[in-house]
Amino acid sequence: MSRTMHEAANEYGFRALGRTVREPMRTLDTFPKPAGVETVVMESDEVTSLCPVTGQPDWETVTIEYAPDQACIESKSLKLYLWSFREEGVFCEALAAQIANDVAAACRPFWVKVTVTQKPRGGIKITATARVERD
Repeated sequence: MSRTMHEAANEYGFRALGRTVREPMRTLDTFPKPAGVETVVMESDEVTSLCPVTGQPDWETVTIEYAPDQACIESKSLKLYLWSFREEGVFCEALAAQIANDVAAACRPFWVKVTVTQKPRGGIKITATARVERD
């Protein structure tokens, strides 16, 4: 007998997948890592934030690469998490560090590397990378 999407979402404890969510959230859902998975790469070129000084919008591409131990990040929750930065003032470098720390806290990977590439503004493109290794 097939399960409904809602039943599957409840089984994993997902807060986003299988549910109607109409606002950003600053949490990341996880699911058990499938056997044999060594590295996961997730990328979004639809991330926006604000310059913390001028309030002008910044557009970023965020690449998250990690070596999962027991859990993987669920992609819908990641989309809603990245959306949560839309109205937040944050420098590119701080954004990379925060995402890396939040992914590390959510799924406890062996390591996580986050690269944020900010689209050029004033002719300057910024790329910042943050890495967190598990103790």
